[in-house]
Amino acid sequence: MPDPQAPSDATPTLESLLQRPDIWRGGGQDGHHRQTLSSGDAALDQRLGGGWPQGALVELLLDQHGIGEVSLLLPALAALTQGGRAVALVAPPYVPYAPALRQAGIHLRHLLWITPRDDTEILWAMEQILRAGPVGAALVWPQRLTSRQLRRLQLAAEQGRATGFIYRPTQHIREPSPAALRLRLHADREGSPRLEIIKQRGPKTTPQPLPEQHQDIPPGAHDRTRE
Repeated sequence: MPDPQAPSDATPTLESLLQRPDIWRGGGQDGHHRQTLSSGDAALDQRLGGGWPQGALVELLLDQHGIGEVSLLLPALAALTQGGRAVALVAPPYVPYAPALRQAGIHLRHLLWITPRDDTEILWAMEQILRAGPVGAALVWPQRLTSRQLRRLQLAAEQGRATGFIYRPTQHIREPSPAALRLRLHADREGSPRLEIIKQRGPKTTPQPLPEQHQDIPPGAHDRTRE
């Protein structure tokens, strides 16, 4: 008679569970190698463990727009478009200013600007975009997202090996999130954001001001939040 305490072949082992990409190991490194995309700044790359994680979600938590939250990503977005991969802006709170984006090195023919009508369309668009292989990164400004919806986006990013940057108010900071990286951006007196790592695959670091080149998109961008 078989021992009821003995593990069966169908029971997953601890090692197999730790290899799953949807399980985060707090305070340590991933069980497998994860690719990253350079932020364009060596010091920031070091703090992020090599750069922005690919095939994952990155949450950017902030209290207000216009503190450098978009320009922070411009070097990485430019590198993606220069390599032939698309970048998508989903429901941004402003009309993208093409001359500034071009000046930052972004190839506009690889830039997608998507304006869904509501949160349902935003979620659907992000899932399709992240899952599509040609898209390297997508930036989204949702009104509301549940933990279950975030999980769907995380799985889509893993499947498409894309990076999903999600801008959310800091009021969501205490909510659980499947994002591989969670950052809080603070407005600094010099106009560039101060970055605080809330969650990452690896050790946390002390908040520091970002370099001056990470200031926000220049004047001319039309902000819908001010209408």
